[in-house]
Amino acid sequence: MLTARWRPIVFTLLTVLVIWVAAVVGYTISKNAIVTADKVRVYVETVDLSKLSGADRAKALKKLADMLNALSAEERREARMEHVTWNWFNQMTEAEKADFLEATMPTGFKQMLTAFEQLPEEKRHRTIDETLRRMRETQQRLGTNAVPSGTNTLASGTNRAPVLSPELEAKVRSIGLQTFYSQSSPQTRAELAPVLEEMQHVMESGRPFRTRGGP
Repeated sequence: MLTARWRPIVFTLLTVLVIWVAAVVGYTISKNAIVTADKVRVYVETVDLSKLSGADRAKALKKLADMLNALSAEERREARMEHVTWNWFNQMTEAEKADFLEATMPTGFKQMLTAFEQLPEEKRHRTIDETLRRMRETQQRLGTNAVPSGTNTLASGTNRAPVLSPELEAKVRSIGLQTFYSQSSPQTRAELAPVLEEMQHVMESGRPFRTRGGP
């Protein structure tokens, strides 16, 4: 039996221990709940979409979309640049591709397209230039080969494919981006998705709209 003298001390120690264990468990749960590009990659690699059908397939696609939407801006950029979802995307039906893109594009991107179309031509070009510059920097930092769907990645880090194919870049520059996006196939929209997301960040930063020589 505990003496009256030691009982409060033991109870205090037990309380501290319980609080410490709860904190560790809470931290572990919180850490495991954070979605990262690596977790998305593992999910895509461990689940065979081709073997799923019906409700299971729809559930898997929704989970992947939810995981992408839960990524931080930097992790999402990494996942886009490394094309971690392309294996699944190439197995989707046209309807699934369209739904998946609609579900995973960032909030406000349609408004961004409208705002972009309303810019003067010079600022549109500056916005595109800044977007592609930032994407090339991200590609270099990640050491990835940002290539379109269906293209084998290049082994050489010094011979990377462009972040946007010359054909698509020419169309983005010459055709209204909003019109081009709305009339494009889901495959083309998927190739444009990283560009549109980065463009949204660029426009929100306001950098292309600052006077030259400014901060």
